[in-house]
Amino acid sequence: MASNQGNEQGKGAGSSQKAGEAGSGKGTGKRGFAAMNEEQQREIASKGGQAAHQKGTAHEFDSEEARRAGQKGGEAVSRNREHMAEIGRKGGESRQSAQRANENRSSTAARSDSTGRQGGKDEDDKG
Repeated sequence: MASNQGNEQGKGAGSSQKAGEAGSGKGTGKRGFAAMNEEQQREIASKGGQAAHQKGTAHEFDSEEARRAGQKGGEAVSRNREHMAEIGRKGGESRQSAQRANENRSSTAARSDSTGRQGGKDEDDKG
């Protein structure tokens, strides 16, 4: 049994060494698509998408399928309680700042209205 474990460990070590050698002694080097800059990647991906559409094999979401996919993604995100708590805090902060801005605007408007009314109407002089 010990000899089997030794063989498995040896295989693992050998495979990691081979992977390191492929990177020219620098560890794991970027190859293929990953080695290209973003512009080159986009250009090649675009050509692939165009070819798939011309061939008729490109997948196109209908509205129901897109809805289900979005729902699935939302469920996955909402499982991360820490992330959801952070979103809630940011939303609360945003809402508070919006409310404060509205309060400031309404109080400024009320002051200007009351000032305008006092100067425009002479109700006290009539009585």
